[in-house]
Amino acid sequence: MVRIKICIEGGGSGREHDETFRQAWTRFFAAAGLNRRMPRIVRGESRTRTFDKFREALQRRRHDEIVIMLVDSEGPVTAGHNPWQHLGNRDNWDQPPEADDHSAYLMVQFMETWFLADQTALRNFFGPSFNENPLREWPDLEAVPKDTVLNALDRATSDCQKPYSKGKVSFELLEQINPDAVAAACPHARELLVFLRGLTQLR
Repeated sequence: MVRIKICIEGGGSGREHDETFRQAWTRFFAAAGLNRRMPRIVRGESRTRTFDKFREALQRRRHDEIVIMLVDSEGPVTAGHNPWQHLGNRDNWDQPPEADDHSAYLMVQFMETWFLADQTALRNFFGPSFNENPLREWPDLEAVPKDTVLNALDRATSDCQKPYSKGKVSFELLEQINPDAVAAACPHARELLVFLRGLTQLR
């Protein structure tokens, strides 16, 4: 049986964050229908550390294991560029010889972009004090700059009992968002989920 390991950027440093990080991503992937073949989640911590862990996992992988890396794009992705081209241009990362075109995926432009794709989940999570006015109907959500996304989340939740923040709140929210809504608004997220769902058909 094929095993999946996915190294994901984020989660801070220190072992105390491991469980929160893994639980949030496991629930997100479960909601995406991957229960039959749930990926093993590796908390990448910093961006550079995530790439290091990914390369180490590639070198040590078993014959029945598929290793994937998921990182923020940290900016817009040039039309026609695949993740490795983007990461080569932006981060000067070379594609490892053990990796292929399905080994790297991007959160464009970062995880918070995915949250804006599911405004129903935002309303339910933050409650009656949530202010929808700062959240526009962006036709191309992946083109919205990071600062604009964070500013919108900050303004929308400033009066809430638990305003938006990275860390515990962000991962509690990740557990609640609808993967299909994310895939519909974010093409790079859709590519990841299509690939992972395809793996569930393998023996």
